[in-house]
Amino acid sequence: MAIGVAILGAGLFGKDQYLPAVKANSNYTLKAVYSRSQQSATKFGEEASVDVYYNSPETPDKSLSKLLERSDIAAVIIALPITAQPDIIRAAWKAGKHVLSEKPVAKDSTVAKQLITDYEPYKAKGLIWGVAENFRFLDPITYGTEQLKRLGGKVTGFHVSIHDMIKDGNPYYATEWRKNPDHQGGFILDGGVHFVAGLREFLSALNDSIEKVVSFSAQMQPHLPPVDTVNGVCLLKSGRSGTFSLSFGIEFKSDFLIEVTSTNGSVAMGPAGVKVIERNGLDGDRKEALKEFPSDTGVGLEIEAFGKAIVNNAPDARQSAEEALLDLVLIEKLLGTGEQGGALLTI
Repeated sequence: MAIGVAILGAGLFGKDQYLPAVKANSNYTLKAVYSRSQQSATKFGEEASVDVYYNSPETPDKSLSKLLERSDIAAVIIALPITAQPDIIRAAWKAGKHVLSEKPVAKDSTVAKQLITDYEPYKAKGLIWGVAENFRFLDPITYGTEQLKRLGGKVTGFHVSIHDMIKDGNPYYATEWRKNPDHQGGFILDGGVHFVAGLREFLSALNDSIEKVVSFSAQMQPHLPPVDTVNGVCLLKSGRSGTFSLSFGIEFKSDFLIEVTSTNGSVAMGPAGVKVIERNGLDGDRKEALKEFPSDTGVGLEIEAFGKAIVNNAPDARQSAEEALLDLVLIEKLLGTGEQGGALLTI
């Protein structure tokens, strides 16, 4: 029997990614959509051809509470502003709904840890909570992780280099909560958490993780408060180190690279695909192989995983709140050391 689901949030990601992913998946039946305002909810509902709910203007039979009372809705997918999500997640649990909530898990680690604690009694009742970090479902990340496991060895270094210019008119930026963020780091948290997740997946393939960070941060563009650039060095538990360079405010540089090297080879994810370098037999020569992938956001796969988790009553580890918390903590520490002028912080 298909899972009755509602999408909460009428922003671009909800409409452009979640709506088609749910519609294309036979494990779901979309029952309703919600947005804070009637105008945005109605427009979304017309696109989705389902029931509409909203809180402004106040209309009792169209409120979010009324949506959550529906017995034909078993799960909700939440794509709302970062600071608005925790209370709505709790309301959904209280109503007995499974939840898939957008990354980051919360605005900071304190809120995230409390949310994880609050989930425990609902988890015991069999409710599934997944945090939607679509980078963990990208084919290049999955393939790169598999290749690092195959290569094995010890980490010798890593490098993350993400540079882009988020212009003032960017449709994914043009929302009030992004322009005037009430969460730490602004777009660095909202967008940067993806690349932290990708790096952590690669490092975990070699049983390593980041323990200490030092960074410097800056705001290059006035429309990207409070910072749009972070450059850091990270120390692993193994004692090896690597670099993390992320900016959404550099106009004349554009790149994308997540690379991890080990004593047996290297794996690098970039726009062209995933490049693997390793020894070629016993003669010491190197061989390189590039695997290309079609463009994809991974959202369809994470929606599929959430549905399977509900049906099997078995959460998908890639959507665990604990993993999402570790992503958040790393971003939080990179921001924190930058605020302190390059102080060394422990994860």
